[in-house]
Amino acid sequence: MQKELILEKINQAAKILNEKNIDMWMTYVRETGNMRDPMLDMIVGANATWQSAFIITKNGDTHAIIGSLELENMKSVGTYKNIHPYLKTIKEKFPDVIESIKPNKIALNYSVNSSLADGLTHGLYLDLLEQFKETDYPKKFVSSEDIVAALRGRKSPSEIKLIKEAIAETLKIFDEVTKFLKPGITEKQVAAFVQNLVKERGFELAWDGEYCPSVFTGPDTAGAHSGPTDRAIEPGHIINMDFGIKINGYCSDLQRTWYVLKPGEDNPPEEVTRGFNVIVESITKAARELKPGKEGWEIDQIARNYIQINGYDEFPHGLGHQVGRAVHDGGALLGPKWERYGNLPTLKIEAGNVFTIEPRLTVDKYGIATVEEMVLVNSDGCEFLSERQKELLIIKS
Repeated sequence: MQKELILEKINQAAKILNEKNIDMWMTYVRETGNMRDPMLDMIVGANATWQSAFIITKNGDTHAIIGSLELENMKSVGTYKNIHPYLKTIKEKFPDVIESIKPNKIALNYSVNSSLADGLTHGLYLDLLEQFKETDYPKKFVSSEDIVAALRGRKSPSEIKLIKEAIAETLKIFDEVTKFLKPGITEKQVAAFVQNLVKERGFELAWDGEYCPSVFTGPDTAGAHSGPTDRAIEPGHIINMDFGIKINGYCSDLQRTWYVLKPGEDNPPEEVTRGFNVIVESITKAARELKPGKEGWEIDQIARNYIQINGYDEFPHGLGHQVGRAVHDGGALLGPKWERYGNLPTLKIEAGNVFTIEPRLTVDKYGIATVEEMVLVNSDGCEFLSERQKELLIIKS
């Protein structure tokens, strides 16, 4: 399955190169066990020790210029048609391969805006400039960020199937958490329970185990990207959990919210229910407008404005990010035009993008109300991949 997925993405990359009018895309790396290019697993499927160049051209040809000791491994991986091994220096093969392509525009693995396209180290960039200083090729170098954004963002049917599998298993674990939650247990105990389930079922965590899952109970909790603490669950607390897993290389990322009834309560307080319902409705409104051609900031603004006009502070992050092989994937972001997000909120949304939608708000004296769903953008709108949480999950004391 891994090889087939890589070949599928290579074929897709060639089409994108034609669309972007770029002759070749080169991923230049070394010692990938120490510093791995973010695209290597998606378009190569092998490691590289010596200086190595993995090239995809707009006519669909693929070239791997690699150290001779890695020839047999590259053959067995089977993802590149033309393999060019060298012994003493990559210069033995580099010039001839590039000249055979005669590119007018060369996309390299660097980017100002996207970490997923920024695997080329400064040292290797200087090395490329030195190798081609007697040619005009350095004038033809451009960033690969547009290619990477499209390739990672436009999910194939195979990729969507794997993401759906990860989502389904994640929701099963959330169901187990609902049964486990009770007053007196701590955020760390909830996280340990979840991580044990992930291990038992043979999955991976979607991000760093230090804060996957993130668990928050009650008012005055830590920030959204903080790990669980020794804070104990108490009656009257809102609890939320941010959690995802990775299965067969593809991720999920979901959040759910619970309320712990106080003694004598049959239902949550009105202000808790109201805050939660505002979150649910903001997701509905944003999803209704999420479609190809829109820019991410426009969708973010819909949810952000709705929450603010209902009397709550704006959330301190983007509304949603893409998910795929990485939990923060693709190019376009559903986010505000804040400097920290660069150009990502102004990129066009495309069919095949998988986004989270994850607004949040603070319910004073109770905690954070937040829900995170995952959606797939199709030709004229979007569809929810996760079964939506539309009602507070209730924990009895």
